[in-house]
Amino acid sequence: MDANLGKGNFQEKEWKIGESLLQENYINSSQLEEALEEQKMTGEKIGEILIKKGWVSQGVVNRFLATQMGVSTFELASYIIENKVIELIPEDISRKYKLIPVFKTGNVLTVAMVEPTNVFIIDELQRHTGCIIEPVLADEMEIKKAQEQYYGTSSSLRELIDGIDKDKLKDTPEVEGEAPIIKLVNIIISKAIEENASDIHIEPEEKFLGIRCRTDGILYRRDSLPKFLEPAVISRVKILANLDVAEKRLPQDGRIMMKIGKKEIDFRVSTCPTVHGENIVLRILDKSNMALGLESLGFLPHQLKDVESLISQPYGIILVTGPTGSGKTTTLYAALQKLNNEDVNIMTVEDPVEYRFPQIRQVQVMPKIGLRFSSALRSFLRQDPDVILVGEIRDLETAEIAVQAALTGHLVFSTLHTNDAPSAFARLTDMGVEPFLVSSSLLGVLAQRLMRKICSYCREEYFPSEEVLKAIGLEKKTGEIKKLYRGKGCKFCNMLGYKGRVAIYEIMPNSTEIQRFTLRKASAKEVREVAVKEGMRTLRDSAIEKLLSGLTTVEEVLRVTKAEVD
Repeated sequence: MDANLGKGNFQEKEWKIGESLLQENYINSSQLEEALEEQKMTGEKIGEILIKKGWVSQGVVNRFLATQMGVSTFELASYIIENKVIELIPEDISRKYKLIPVFKTGNVLTVAMVEPTNVFIIDELQRHTGCIIEPVLADEMEIKKAQEQYYGTSSSLRELIDGIDKDKLKDTPEVEGEAPIIKLVNIIISKAIEENASDIHIEPEEKFLGIRCRTDGILYRRDSLPKFLEPAVISRVKILANLDVAEKRLPQDGRIMMKIGKKEIDFRVSTCPTVHGENIVLRILDKSNMALGLESLGFLPHQLKDVESLISQPYGIILVTGPTGSGKTTTLYAALQKLNNEDVNIMTVEDPVEYRFPQIRQVQVMPKIGLRFSSALRSFLRQDPDVILVGEIRDLETAEIAVQAALTGHLVFSTLHTNDAPSAFARLTDMGVEPFLVSSSLLGVLAQRLMRKICSYCREEYFPSEEVLKAIGLEKKTGEIKKLYRGKGCKFCNMLGYKGRVAIYEIMPNSTEIQRFTLRKASAKEVREVAVKEGMRTLRDSAIEKLLSGLTTVEEVLRVTKAEVD
């Protein structure tokens, strides 16, 4: 069938766009008349003429076209398309019909098209791909750029690098905007997303540009790029993050929003000048991977009851402790979501705001203008909050205001950097908070870590030796423990034997006995002994429960809980 047969409906609706824009006051009648006269002479579309004259934007025209055609609009500029999706439609078909595949969900393939109502093109795509086609409207120039980006060179990173003209890269200052460099950066990012990495490190060395990714808490070398690519790659990332490309002497912070598949992914970007060039780290914040139910975080049954009891209190302070990257923010957000109802006013001050939620008032600290944790927290007390989240208690001023808020009827959540739960009491008094205020305001403390989980595809059982059991303090249970598990390594886990992570916790409610010890400034060791006597399960205890249930390995238990027992 001739694809042109399906154009009538599209052109008819496009012709009516001038009248629609006039009715919505985007253009006036004289502008429409002028555009119609020009159309008679040139044969151009009304929308194209109006855009060319600067009277309306491409986005406005696309929105009106989409409404008239009953389809959605799609912005390709900030979107990364996975290689496996691109491969579903050959380049010749993509260019012939001015379209590009965007993402695939189940058996539904979403395709960005210039003519999304052309049923003949859609039929051909369905025959070729075997998928149900969901067409969306996209700008023709954006589709052309995407075609150059994804079809213009090989998807293989090595072949892509080999195809880049070194001399042209050296001579052209704006080369970071060209398709090969765009594609190179997109491949680096999409590979990291596919591996569920939490961070991408772009690291200049003396003779090459290193790429490392942090997956399940461990940094792994991924690629080493030629040194000549360094300026263009770094400039491309800085452009995406709206940073100053010319500023190479000072650190900068920025943000990138991208769509990969149906997921919106937020990247926090940090640059830092080093002796070999600008180092860049992209922190990947993927909402779809964020478990926001307390039940899904890995609490043991009795621990979950303790947490739910703590957050149900009307006022007081709840602290979450642990090193950077241990999942504190996820735990806090899960607690807030549990409390997030119409009758509760929740306010947060964070650095940065990692994820955004409806009905929660979230504030980003900005030290340059004086908006710090303490000043934001002080203003919160005049905003009639019920629940307050302070991203971190870093100094005495913030600690004292948090205590004041707790004692005046507010439920306050925050974090501290301590190794375990008992140390939080000593940390607050060391900051200068009076012991009687700590004992009367603190409801409880959660300490946490993240442990790698055994890959479910290559998990195997084995029988542990006495030495192994002794290493984790289970030598007395040698007769009881018949088997443990480990990962052999497979293609699904990149031969690591681990895939994903699970949290371990120790939860210490502030009991009468612990309050007594706090008042006399007891050491963290003494407070720990009291808490254990009262039934607190330590981080090591929680880790061993995960080990015995087959979720993790002896090596992970020792790695993650080593500091606790030293």
